[in-house]
Amino acid sequence: MSYDFLIKDLNSKLSQKAVGTDKGLAKIGDGIVNLTYSVAKSIYLTKKSSNNRVIRTGMKVSKTILSNALKNANMRNFAKNRADAHDIADTAEALVAYVWIKNNMTLHEIINVLTNNLSGNLLNRKEEITSATEAFTILLKKMLEYLPENKI
Repeated sequence: MSYDFLIKDLNSKLSQKAVGTDKGLAKIGDGIVNLTYSVAKSIYLTKKSSNNRVIRTGMKVSKTILSNALKNANMRNFAKNRADAHDIADTAEALVAYVWIKNNMTLHEIINVLTNNLSGNLLNRKEEITSATEAFTILLKKMLEYLPENKI
């Protein structure tokens, strides 16, 4: 099923800022980001489990992880000019939603990118933040080809 109607209005003013600052897309992206990261972390932890135990986890991805990932991906230009960490995290979520709605990446593909780029001990919060930031940086860089080029 196509969800293009959800972003049809953006097509008339398709720009990096229009996509990156859309609050509705950010809300949709919030769910996608949290779902895909939770599944990716569950897969990663299960594979790393020493006793072959299946580990399921539900995680809310922090604004720190998402805002740092967007900055590390050199995609700050999608955010509004005077954005704080929360606004920048919303931008990352909006971009994820946009790419998914346009059918450029499936949830399965997003999960795979995240899973394949997680590393270290995710049960240690500091290591998890570093690892998740890197995984989301790689995901955002991969999504860049599906995002609009800047229009002034």
